[in-house]
Amino acid sequence: MDNDALFINRMTELASRAYDRGCWVFSEFLTLAQQDALLRLRLACPFTLFGGLEASERKVACFGSEELCAYIQAPPVVCVKIAPVRQKFADPLTHRDFLGALMSLGLRREVMGDIALVDNEGYLFCLDSVAGFICENLTSVRHTTVACALSPAPEALSSPPPVTELVVASERLDAAVAAVFRLSRNEARELVEGEQVFISGRLAASPSAELTPGEIVSVRHYGRFAYEGIQRETKKGRLRVSVRIYR
Repeated sequence: MDNDALFINRMTELASRAYDRGCWVFSEFLTLAQQDALLRLRLACPFTLFGGLEASERKVACFGSEELCAYIQAPPVVCVKIAPVRQKFADPLTHRDFLGALMSLGLRREVMGDIALVDNEGYLFCLDSVAGFICENLTSVRHTTVACALSPAPEALSSPPPVTELVVASERLDAAVAAVFRLSRNEARELVEGEQVFISGRLAASPSAELTPGEIVSVRHYGRFAYEGIQRETKKGRLRVSVRIYR
């Protein structure tokens, strides 16, 4: 059985367990491609996706609802702050540095969600079952000594990025992707056709898809942005649109 079939069977099993028992059931963290596959399934059990932040890419599937289960249960996702002990002497740390240090502990990627950076500190969203292990065992990132502790997400992550205005030819997906990431339209089109672009967790169907305000566009290896809509039309007939770019 291939990985896609195994994944579908696993999600169906979790959904059935929640529906039959009337209790909440949670998956591990899902990639964008897995979220897209899940959203395409026809399941009797309601579910939502949660990653710690509204714009998180990696998310857990939460099977259940207050109506079905007769209670509310928070997803088993917590935030771990990973901070240099002496910031003055710390290396400039990247997302790759934090992820590499975490993977070196023997953790599976599926138990970890997004890693966000603020002022050379990492904020990891992970399953609560591994948070204690991380806090006890992660002591260095690259050559920098770090300390880990449970922490609420900082305001810089909870607040949406500032609005950026861009001029585009239309609200087409390829036009917006090209403008945000400074690519040619052909490059943007190739990313969509190469299944590298997702709109609010679903695989983008076509470069010509029209964006709707509120949608979050994720482009593998480039980043993501929230589309805010048209502000006005320029004298040359182009559109000035607003986006929020997640760094």
